[in-house]
Amino acid sequence: MLFGKTTNVKIEKDIYERLKHVADVAGYASVEEFVTHILERELQKFEGTDGDDAIREKLRGLGYIS
Repeated sequence: MLFGKTTNVKIEKDIYERLKHVADVAGYASVEEFVTHILERELQKFEGTDGDDAIREKLRGLGYIS
């Protein structure tokens, strides 16, 4: 169950179906709960980074941007 304010994000149906399968197998209550957990974990990698340039460099290093 999600608490607080939420927003909608559009995602391709095939990716959603994959997320749903993994969330079910892993025992999450919903796809939303699973995705929130994944995003929170990924955001922790960038929190505390000094400035936008450092965040961009980290994202480049991880291959998310070029």
